[in-house]
Order: sequence, then C-alpha cells, then structure tokens
Amino acid sequence: MKPTGITRKVDELGRIVLPIELRRSMNIAERDELMIHMEGDRIILEKFEPVCVFCNSPHDLMDFCKKSVCRDCARKLSKT
Repeated sequence: MKPTGITRKVDELGRIVLPIELRRSMNIAERDELMIHMEGDRIILEKFEPVCVFCNSPHDLMDFCKKSVCRDCARKLSKT
C-alpha cells in the first residue's frame, strides 16, 4: 500500500471526502459506486466494476433480473 500523507476527518454523518488527486488516479467520477470492505483492521475502498455473474467478463453487459449478464452468456442461456 502506498502512503499518501493525506488525512481527512469524518464528519458528523460519517462521511469523508476523497481528494481529487486520488479520484483522478483511480478514475473515480461523481456518482461512481465504491465497494467497502474490511481486511483485518483496515477499511478498503474499491471502485465497483460490474461483471457478468456467470463468467466475470466486464464487457458487453446487460441487466437481467437486477444482475449483470454479458451478451455471450445470455445467448448461451437462451439456447438451453
């Protein structure tokens, strides 16, 4: 993990502001979704990138019953 030397305070609603330098380097735009999880005593933020629930491909996705499915897997499913 690369230290940045940047600190932020948590506000009264539990929010923090991610510095623009970090958002730019991680290609995080307004309204992007972030996944939050813990590893030991650390809080990890990761940019959420949707993938196909069957093959984990991030390409050519469509929504099906609130799940992401790539067109290849959707074609395979329609043949069964």
